[in-house]
Amino acid sequence: MELAMIGLGKMGANMARRLIKGGHRVVGYNLTPEPTNTLAREAGLIPAYSLAEAVSKLSAPRVVWVMVPAGKPTESVVSELATLLQRGDIVVDGGNSNYKDTIRRGQMLAEKGIQFVDVGTSGGVWGLREGYSMMVGGSETAVSHLRPALETLAPAPNKGWGHVGPGGAGHFVKMVHNGIEYGLMQAYAEGFEIMKAKTDFDLDLHQVAEIWRFGSVVRSWLLDLTANALSEDADLSGIKGYVPDSGEGRWTVQEAIDLDVPAPVITHSLFARFVSRQEDSFAAKLLAAMRNQFGGHAVIKTGK
Repeated sequence: MELAMIGLGKMGANMARRLIKGGHRVVGYNLTPEPTNTLAREAGLIPAYSLAEAVSKLSAPRVVWVMVPAGKPTESVVSELATLLQRGDIVVDGGNSNYKDTIRRGQMLAEKGIQFVDVGTSGGVWGLREGYSMMVGGSETAVSHLRPALETLAPAPNKGWGHVGPGGAGHFVKMVHNGIEYGLMQAYAEGFEIMKAKTDFDLDLHQVAEIWRFGSVVRSWLLDLTANALSEDADLSGIKGYVPDSGEGRWTVQEAIDLDVPAPVITHSLFARFVSRQEDSFAAKLLAAMRNQFGGHAVIKTGK
């Protein structure tokens, strides 16, 4: 099949490469031309230098796959596509959009007869080689049309992807996926810190990770990546302990609150990321001051 890939960052570029290698005709457009030119030269991408040009190089029904950051960039691209596409065309949002925005955008496009498919995509920088896990929301008709591309992008034609529900369902499932990811990452981080703190055993944390990777009930791809990181720098001396969040963990926690579903692990893992960004926590200072007030416990002065 043929489609246009809009946004050629790392994931968008790798998805385009995998599709081209799988025999699909891919038109590509990026806000800056360098990635477009590189993929045209190295992978056989058909270059375009505007959304209008990308659309013009497709035959009906057109498929435009959007891989740009969530929020205003996605809103801008989808709004412009609404003026360029025609009835029966399909827009795919493969980014990390909030599912509520996805439902709204789908309704806006539906009024013009344009179909909208949300593909929650996991796989990161490894997707080019390993394939992508894709949670797909949208109509049966639109998803069926996209099946050849989805089967090429997935780890196998019948594995790692699925049509999970109507418009918005794909991004909703991906949101929860990322919330779970926060919790798993936090559990590994805490466990390895406990082992590192047990200095009298002088544990080789990379060795432990490698042991756990095979046969253990806690084995996972995240553990594989942990082992990779520890093999490169056992003390992680070159990394600052500052952990950002893309927003999906926040959305998962908010959804849990709205649905009255207890989610303490995911919530704590989100808050732990907030803690990582504080150079000097006022809350921690206040805790020290309170201990000093009620029990005379010593406080460490800043020297100012």
